[in-house]
Amino acid sequence: MSAEVFSEVSTNPFGADELARSNSSYSAWRDGRLIHPLEPGRRPTPLAESVHQSFRAHVLDQEFPCVGGKSAIINDTYRFGLYPQMNARGVNAGLAYDLWEYTRERPTFATDYATFIACFAAPFARDEREWETVLWAQLQSLHELDRVHHPWDPTVSSDPEDADFSFSFAGTAFFVIGLHPQSSRHARRFPWPTLVFNAHDQFERLREQNLFDRMRETIRARDLKLQGTLNPNLSDYGEHSEARQYSGRAVEEEWRCPFRARPNAAKERAAEDVSS
Repeated sequence: MSAEVFSEVSTNPFGADELARSNSSYSAWRDGRLIHPLEPGRRPTPLAESVHQSFRAHVLDQEFPCVGGKSAIINDTYRFGLYPQMNARGVNAGLAYDLWEYTRERPTFATDYATFIACFAAPFARDEREWETVLWAQLQSLHELDRVHHPWDPTVSSDPEDADFSFSFAGTAFFVIGLHPQSSRHARRFPWPTLVFNAHDQFERLREQNLFDRMRETIRARDLKLQGTLNPNLSDYGEHSEARQYSGRAVEEEWRCPFRARPNAAKERAAEDVSS
């Protein structure tokens, strides 16, 4: 989709911030090369091209367990961005800008295997606990930017302790997968810190088509073959909050998610007006 067609759909609410536009890294794989569909004249940096190729190789490796991720890469139904550092102000603005663009473009893919991949040049977490802290701080910052413009997706819970929880951005529920170099799970081990955003409604449509359970069991069998064990946090849908799975760390039974959703800013202002 061209930049001209993008602009006809609607206006990116994060685009008023110059930091957002200057830190945008929204990229697509077209005809064997990485491009910026929003800025056709701009070329990706050599580092972005290198990280992108490494991620493609990671997912397309014969032993990689997630068949849905493989489909997105094979069919080019994904978007990619490389950002300098997790949870930096300019990066947060650029990532919000790009993730909104993805939510707008995703319906044009006409597939239930689409994803947005955000890789970061830094920081490299020293261990899984530090990665978990960084991941949730990044999602909290995205939420603080997003809540000014959008309410939480009403199809899911905003309480990370709720079994119906999913992260929400631009009114769209996402299941987030974290990868980093120190992960104890082979499938989650990648040299650059990475967040993969999978829209939740894709899983729901697969369920409606009676395809979800079969895909889940295929992924689990492949993960067991790769790792030798199943991630203890993997649970059947609806039993536990998916927040326990985002970082990839085997969290304790008593673990509590550090993320807290806040009300949509417009609703918050309305409530303040009523109380005053």
